[in-house]
Amino acid sequence: MSLENSIQNKKLELIQWLSTIEDPSIIEQILKLRRKESQDWWNSIQKREKESIEQGLKDADLGKFNPHSSARKLYEKWL
Repeated sequence: MSLENSIQNKKLELIQWLSTIEDPSIIEQILKLRRKESQDWWNSIQKREKESIEQGLKDADLGKFNPHSSARKLYEKWL
């Protein structure tokens, strides 16, 4: 079974389980998890990380970047 099929099976299992829940507190907990998961990641990172990303975007706009092939060479032992 592929990973994709496994994930789909788990989703179906969860859907079936959700359809049987009667306890409002469990439903509320699931909704809280959903709201937490849908929050924008930008609001959850530190100021230093935001500044680093913004600097990277400025550098890219100015053409100050290395091609993907250079990055792959540099980090190939971890890829």
